[in-house]
Amino acid sequence: MNLIEGLKMKGELTIVVRDESGLVKNSMHVPNLVVTAGKNFIASRIVGTASPIMSHMAIGTGTATPAAGDTTLGTEAGRVATTGTASTNQVTFTSTFPAGTGTGAITEAGVFNAASLGTLLCRTTFPVVNKAAGDSIAITWVVTVS
Repeated sequence: MNLIEGLKMKGELTIVVRDESGLVKNSMHVPNLVVTAGKNFIASRIVGTASPIMSHMAIGTGTATPAAGDTTLGTEAGRVATTGTASTNQVTFTSTFPAGTGTGAITEAGVFNAASLGTLLCRTTFPVVNKAAGDSIAITWVVTVS
């Protein structure tokens, strides 16, 4: 008997931009790439050799197409702590970039295991989301293992 099983990981995120008064200015749903460093991190977590946990999310202004070998964002504009929860075969990360954090023409995002530098789990690029100084961006990022 010949068994073939492929473990796959995919991610997708929802981005919501709100103005100073809380009104939604923009909303989008974007797929992402789980990079090689992120896959290696997950494999080492299985045997307890990797730490710390994925704890931060970053946004930036880089536009290069995500690649498996990425370890950083193209041009990081801001990073905040993220909350992660696991359910069945999904991990959901939730972060809010408040007014004054990561402003500008935002075009990329990533999940990391540190407040600066660290291991990149996944990265995506998307059409420009303009974040003014008084705006906030909320990102919900779901990574599915199938």
